[in-house]
Amino acid sequence: MRYARVCSLRRTVALSGLVIAALVIGGCSNNDTATESSSSDFETVTIESALGKAVITEKPERIVTLGMGSAETVIALGTIPVGVEKYAWGSDDTGYLPWVHEAVTKQGGELPEQFTGGTDLNIEAIIALEPDLILAPWSGITQQQFDSLNAFAPTVAYAESPWTITWEDQIDVIGKAMGESEKATAEIDKIKSQFAESTAAHPNYADVSFSFIYNTGPGTLGVFFAEEQRVAMVRALGLQVDPVVYTLTESEGTDSAVIGLENANLLDKSDLLFTFYSDPANRAEIEAQPAYQAIPAVTRGTVIAPTEQPFVTGSSMINPLTVPWSLERYVPMIDEAIAKLNE
Repeated sequence: MRYARVCSLRRTVALSGLVIAALVIGGCSNNDTATESSSSDFETVTIESALGKAVITEKPERIVTLGMGSAETVIALGTIPVGVEKYAWGSDDTGYLPWVHEAVTKQGGELPEQFTGGTDLNIEAIIALEPDLILAPWSGITQQQFDSLNAFAPTVAYAESPWTITWEDQIDVIGKAMGESEKATAEIDKIKSQFAESTAAHPNYADVSFSFIYNTGPGTLGVFFAEEQRVAMVRALGLQVDPVVYTLTESEGTDSAVIGLENANLLDKSDLLFTFYSDPANRAEIEAQPAYQAIPAVTRGTVIAPTEQPFVTGSSMINPLTVPWSLERYVPMIDEAIAKLNE
C-alpha cells in the first residue's frame, strides 16, 4: 500500500509539472515534437522502443542504467550515472565492474549506487535516486517494469526484442537521449579504429572461422548470432563467423539459436569455439559429455573459454570502456588457439 500511495503521489506531481512546462514553453500549445527546445537549449528528444515512448525534455543529469553496457557509454559521454544495475557476475573485489570503477575513480567522481536488476528489479531503489533518465536499451526489462519506471522518468528500452541491439545502435541511442550525439558518433568511430588497428596487426586471423557457443546445463547447446555483441567483439578482431551460424533460426529474445547438443555436428567446420561456463562444476559436466568431446574444436583443444569473470563480462559487450580493456586480454588467447589449430 505504501508503494502504491508513493506511486500515485509521484505521478500527480509529474503530471502537474508537465502541464506547467507546457504552458511556459509551448504557450498552451499541444505540440510535443522532437524539435522543441527547453529553456536550457536542449532539444526535446523522443525515442520509440518496443515497450513505449521516452520523451526527454531537458538535458539529463541524473541517469540510471539497466542491463549491460549502458553505464560505460554514459560515463564515456561525460556523465557518471547515479545508479546502475548490480552485476555481481563480473565485478571485482571493489564490488563494481573493474573498467567502471577505474573510469569513475580516474575522473574523481562518486561511484554509482547499485541496485538489484533482472526479474527482481528494485524499482523503489531506482525511484529513490530521483533519475531524470533511465537507460535500458540492452536489457530484459519487462513491459510492467517499463511502465512503472516511465511514469517517473523517461525510460529508453530496446527497439525490438529483449537483450538484442548492435553496439553501434546502443551507443547512438544513448547519445541521442543524453543530447550528446556528436560525442557518441566520435566514440563509435574510435572503437572502429581500435578494431581496425587490431585486425591489421593480426592478418593471420582472416582465414580462421569460429562459433560462439553457450550452455544452460547438460544436453544443451546454443550458438550466438554474428551481430550479438560478444560475437561482434571477436569478429571485429578479424576472425570469420562460421557460415553455419547464418543458417540457424533464432530462439526468441536470445540473439542466438538453441540447437541442442544432439546437433553439435553443425559446428564441425568451426576452427575455433568461444564459450564461457557459469562455474567450474558447470564446465566439468559439460566437458564430460561424449557428444561435446566429439566436436572437432573441442577434440583438438581450440576452445577459448576464459575463467576470469570480469573478462567474460567485459568481452561480452562493446562500448568505449570495455573494448581497450578486452582486446589486450583476448589476443594472447586467440594466438594460442590458432597455434594449436596449425599443429
